[in-house]
Amino acid sequence: MNKHLLTACLVLGTIVSTATLRAQTSPDPYANETPAQRDARMHWWREARFGMFIHWGVYSVPAGYYNGKPVASAGEWIMCSGKIPMADYQKFATHYNPVKYNPDDWVKLAKAAGMKYIVITAKHHDGFANFATKASPWNIVDATPYGKDVLQPLAVACRKYGIKLGFYYSQAQDWNNGGSECAGAWDPAQKKDMDEYIDKVAVPQVKELLSNYGDFPAVLWWDTSCDMNKERADKLIALLKLKPGIIHNNRLGGGYNGDTETPEERIPATGFPGRDWETCMTMNDTWGYKTDDNHWKSTETLIHNLVDIASKGGNYLLNVGPTSEGLIPEASIERLTEVGAWMKLNGQGIYGTTASPFKKLPWGRCTKVVSGDKTTLYLHVFNWPTDGVLVVPGLKNEVKSARLLVSGKKLKFSSTAGGVEVSVPAEAPDKISSTIVLKIKGEPEVEPMPIMQSADGSVRLTAVEADLHGGQQYESGDGKDNIGYWTKPGDTVSWTFKVTQPGTFTVTAAIASMGSGNFEVLVGDQKLAGAAPDTKDYATFQSANLAGTLTLPAGMTTLTVKPVATGWEPMNLRALTLQPVK
Repeated sequence: MNKHLLTACLVLGTIVSTATLRAQTSPDPYANETPAQRDARMHWWREARFGMFIHWGVYSVPAGYYNGKPVASAGEWIMCSGKIPMADYQKFATHYNPVKYNPDDWVKLAKAAGMKYIVITAKHHDGFANFATKASPWNIVDATPYGKDVLQPLAVACRKYGIKLGFYYSQAQDWNNGGSECAGAWDPAQKKDMDEYIDKVAVPQVKELLSNYGDFPAVLWWDTSCDMNKERADKLIALLKLKPGIIHNNRLGGGYNGDTETPEERIPATGFPGRDWETCMTMNDTWGYKTDDNHWKSTETLIHNLVDIASKGGNYLLNVGPTSEGLIPEASIERLTEVGAWMKLNGQGIYGTTASPFKKLPWGRCTKVVSGDKTTLYLHVFNWPTDGVLVVPGLKNEVKSARLLVSGKKLKFSSTAGGVEVSVPAEAPDKISSTIVLKIKGEPEVEPMPIMQSADGSVRLTAVEADLHGGQQYESGDGKDNIGYWTKPGDTVSWTFKVTQPGTFTVTAAIASMGSGNFEVLVGDQKLAGAAPDTKDYATFQSANLAGTLTLPAGMTTLTVKPVATGWEPMNLRALTLQPVK
């Protein structure tokens, strides 16, 4: 062996040995987990696709009000947003008496909605523990007239009805026990040592949560990683060994990625390829109960969200915020019941499915199940075709069968140069989302297809679908789905799309910028002038309406966005929307 090769081997051996040693000495019990072991551990969670989030605690007593005045914040943030002193806030616990709490009813509601797991706030940022704990008197047993652990009976109900149970735990922020002050400290009584809090409150409480509830929790849902350095995070992640197989998320901190990504109140444009992920979302505008928050999402929106998330390979963790008496708001019950009715008929196209092979579909979404040399595509049709033909664009596989999921009615189909055409009844089986089951041979082979007009004639050109000409980059995650790093006026972006409903269109751009740079939208010899709004940062997006209209004929069209060199300022572009002029 020559000396250069020997040196390289020795160096490589050192690197490998160091990496192996690091894995062996890591407090993370999953540091040495194989892909097969991980797949087995994550199996039930990937099958589930739909879960219930429950934000419940002392904050449900003020329910958005302090000293008779509304506090503008999410319900569970009222102590921080209202700068309520610890002594005043702790008085709310004397009114936290959930005598109407019936865990069986909660779990049956989740089950009827089609949910497979529940994650409840064992302790939120206010530091109040919804369970019996020896680490702090600030808990439901010692500080409230109710005097009982609410997690134990919920665990019993979950076992009874076959629902997995997980616990949310705010490990860093704790406004009463001395956690991180990343949200500020408005009361001298909050001035405590964070390391002492980690050692004397967080670590003992996580031990209790992992030890006192039998086979639960199945999930540990950390939240906010403020000031969680590796030393602090090491103490908590080491505790996971107490519950072999437990799943935990990416919010611990200290450099630990966890098992799942957790986008909040949004559905990422492309999901998180290669990572398990879960969108958590409110049903109105708040997580914890607020008396005045009646801005409820429609059942249609909730179902479309669920389908959209599943089509991108994720889970939907949908929140309810019970009252201080222990009642889930009636508006939540109504919507979950309606979602459950849909899931009872269409859940086969959600549970255990994986992400769509299509980049975009003009009429809805797709989920899939691959088994050996066969694939089942579930076509979730939001916009039922008026001409009786559903086009599955770009699909090249041999189709074995097509049918409606609900009735089992067989459908005729044919393969064309543009994909597969399925003949469908005149009326949609479901007004919100109808499911067609398409069985094909082999794993999906999809030829990239042009962007298509939506059923209403509009065209949405998103960042992820753009062709970049220059040094820009597509950014995703944490609300950043956009074309960014657009600093050179010579760089352009373009989209090619198919117009099936020709006509005249207005154009709106979604932009974030710290200047007011000018740009042009070009289609052939047509040109519209635009100006980026000054949104003060690159993460706040506003709509910019371009003056004038574009006239587009039927057929393929390329649209280009080109900066105007004079006065150009960098901008982040999220999307363009072309709306037909009626």
